[in-house]
Amino acid sequence: MLDAALVISLGLVSLSLLLVLVRLLRGPALSDRILALDTLYVNAIALVVLLGLWQADDVHFEATLIIAMLGFAGTVAVARYALRREVLR
Repeated sequence: MLDAALVISLGLVSLSLLLVLVRLLRGPALSDRILALDTLYVNAIALVVLLGLWQADDVHFEATLIIAMLGFAGTVAVARYALRREVLR
Protein backbone atom coordinates (compact mmCIF):
# COMPACT_ATOMS: atom_id res chain seq x y z
CA MET A 1 0.00 0.00 0.00
CA LEU A 2 2.82 2.37 0.86
CA ASP A 3 4.59 1.62 -2.42
CA ALA A 4 1.49 2.57 -4.40
CA ALA A 5 1.15 5.83 -2.47
CA LEU A 6 4.80 6.64 -3.08
CA VAL A 7 4.52 5.98 -6.81
CA ILE A 8 1.42 8.17 -7.07
CA SER A 9 3.11 10.90 -5.03
CA LEU A 10 6.23 10.76 -7.19
CA GLY A 11 4.09 11.15 -10.29
CA LEU A 12 2.18 14.11 -8.89
CA VAL A 13 5.32 15.88 -7.68
CA SER A 14 6.94 15.31 -11.07
CA LEU A 15 3.90 16.82 -12.78
CA SER A 16 4.10 19.76 -10.40
CA LEU A 17 7.77 20.23 -11.30
CA LEU A 18 6.89 20.39 -14.98
CA LEU A 19 4.11 22.92 -14.41
CA VAL A 20 6.38 25.10 -12.28
CA LEU A 21 9.07 24.91 -14.95
CA VAL A 22 6.55 26.20 -17.48
CA ARG A 23 5.71 29.10 -15.16
CA LEU A 24 9.40 29.80 -14.67
CA LEU A 25 10.03 30.00 -18.41
CA ARG A 26 6.82 31.78 -19.45
CA GLY A 27 6.08 33.91 -16.39
CA PRO A 28 4.74 37.30 -17.41
CA ALA A 29 6.56 39.18 -14.64
CA LEU A 30 9.84 38.83 -12.79
CA SER A 31 8.02 38.30 -9.50
CA ASP A 32 6.18 35.31 -11.01
CA ARG A 33 9.49 33.82 -12.05
CA ILE A 34 11.00 34.34 -8.59
CA LEU A 35 8.04 32.58 -6.97
CA ALA A 36 8.28 29.78 -9.52
CA LEU A 37 11.96 29.35 -8.69
CA ASP A 38 11.17 29.11 -4.98
CA THR A 39 8.39 26.61 -5.67
CA LEU A 40 10.79 24.63 -7.84
CA TYR A 41 13.12 24.26 -4.85
CA VAL A 42 10.28 23.10 -2.62
CA ASN A 43 9.14 20.55 -5.20
CA ALA A 44 12.71 19.30 -5.61
CA ILE A 45 12.92 18.79 -1.85
CA ALA A 46 9.65 16.85 -1.90
CA LEU A 47 10.87 14.70 -4.78
CA VAL A 48 14.14 13.83 -3.04
CA VAL A 49 12.33 13.01 0.22
CA LEU A 50 9.93 10.72 -1.62
CA LEU A 51 12.83 9.00 -3.37
CA GLY A 52 14.52 8.56 0.00
CA LEU A 53 11.40 6.95 1.44
CA TRP A 54 11.02 4.70 -1.57
CA GLN A 55 14.64 3.53 -1.50
CA ALA A 56 14.90 3.56 2.34
CA ASP A 57 18.13 5.55 2.17
CA ASP A 58 19.27 8.18 4.67
CA VAL A 59 21.53 10.05 2.26
CA HIS A 60 18.54 11.56 0.47
CA PHE A 61 17.47 13.37 3.63
CA GLU A 62 20.88 15.01 3.97
CA ALA A 63 20.62 16.11 0.35
CA THR A 64 17.30 17.81 1.10
CA LEU A 65 18.99 19.98 3.71
CA ILE A 66 21.54 21.13 1.15
CA ILE A 67 18.82 21.84 -1.42
CA ALA A 68 16.85 23.81 1.18
CA MET A 69 19.83 25.98 2.14
CA LEU A 70 20.80 26.65 -1.47
CA GLY A 71 17.18 27.33 -2.39
CA PHE A 72 16.76 29.89 0.36
CA ALA A 73 20.02 31.65 -0.46
CA GLY A 74 19.19 31.62 -4.18
CA THR A 75 15.72 33.05 -3.67
CA VAL A 76 17.03 35.82 -1.42
CA ALA A 77 19.78 36.70 -3.90
CA VAL A 78 17.40 36.85 -6.86
CA ALA A 79 14.86 38.91 -4.89
CA ARG A 80 17.55 41.38 -3.81
CA TYR A 81 18.76 41.67 -7.37
CA ALA A 82 15.21 42.28 -8.60
CA LEU A 83 14.67 45.05 -6.07
CA ARG A 84 18.03 46.84 -6.10
CA ARG A 85 19.90 45.51 -9.16
CA GLU A 86 22.75 44.49 -6.85
CA VAL A 87 23.31 41.40 -4.71
CA LEU A 88 26.17 42.02 -2.33
CA ARG A 89 25.41 45.39 -0.80
